[in-house]
Amino acid sequence: MVTALELSEGDRVALERMARSGSEPYRRVVRAGALLALADGASVRSVARGLGSHQDTVRGWRDRFLESGPAGVGVVAPGRGRKPEISAAVVEAIVADTLHSVPEDGSVAWSTRSMGLRHGVGKDTVARIWRARELRPWRAETFKLSADPDFEAKLTDVVGLYLDPPERAAVFSFDEKTQVQAIDRTQPSLPLRPGRARTLTHDYKRNGTVDLFAALNVATGEVLHRTRERHTGKDVLAFFKWIDLHTARHLDVHIVLDNLSAHKSQPVRDWLAHPKRARWHLHFTPTSASWLNLIEAWFSVLTRKALTNNSFNSVAELTETIDTWAQNWNQDPQPIAWTQPANDIIAKVKRGRAALTKSATDH
Repeated sequence: MVTALELSEGDRVALERMARSGSEPYRRVVRAGALLALADGASVRSVARGLGSHQDTVRGWRDRFLESGPAGVGVVAPGRGRKPEISAAVVEAIVADTLHSVPEDGSVAWSTRSMGLRHGVGKDTVARIWRARELRPWRAETFKLSADPDFEAKLTDVVGLYLDPPERAAVFSFDEKTQVQAIDRTQPSLPLRPGRARTLTHDYKRNGTVDLFAALNVATGEVLHRTRERHTGKDVLAFFKWIDLHTARHLDVHIVLDNLSAHKSQPVRDWLAHPKRARWHLHFTPTSASWLNLIEAWFSVLTRKALTNNSFNSVAELTETIDTWAQNWNQDPQPIAWTQPANDIIAKVKRGRAALTKSATDH
């Protein structure tokens, strides 16, 4: 006579959930199913036979459940289970070499194979260690800390404009995207089809360049733009006049821009010095801080959606594409919001400078 394993309603629900789980460890799923079978009246022998296991193993699962309940199902006792393939010392040595050394063959970073050969383990073992420690030696992220002595003051000024713009004023983020190339492919492209991406030849010919001037209205997301052959002081002045023409006369004009010499040229200074331009205010970003200029985000969207993977047989065609895309953007403009307070950025920059100083000292 087989005595069924007695389960409370809560224990049965927990075991059924465990047995159906797609995320629990496999051993827990199997053992939960075995315990449910025992509770439904199956014998230890039949459950063991069905799993290809030993009767004593199934009895051990049952006894562990009677002792610890659902929480103990599939839990590996201390000192039991699969022993590690490599020692902790080797693991730490691999981590230390990944962080603090490079291969002697001149490579800039270790690969799983080269690290495996160094420590006598397989590449997959190295990959598992790197994954567990979140190490990616093959990757590098670019950065640039501004050395501007007025960094904090300029940053606070610009971020203040974004987060708390003055009343009765239009705030513009302005810059040029220089040398936009009219690139034409050397052979016809194949169209997009199901199961195949459209194609572009990897080689190309240049049909000239154009400089794109753009100013993003921070509040509305609308963009004023013009294309010009150059980006001299006179070209900057011409675009400033374009902004002035398209901004209501009762509003002050605040321009966020970088430190390009053309932005401070004599024609620009003379024009701004006139009493009629008293409503104009320039706010220069810190040096090496182009990320602070919101128009750069718009340039990125334009490049990704209209210029990359495209083909232009002339500067005129390139200009027409930019004009069309910008006009459509302004039909439903999307403001590009700045969200990070100046104090958070300053604190992050200070941490970065401290890290650089420590790194230089360590080397």
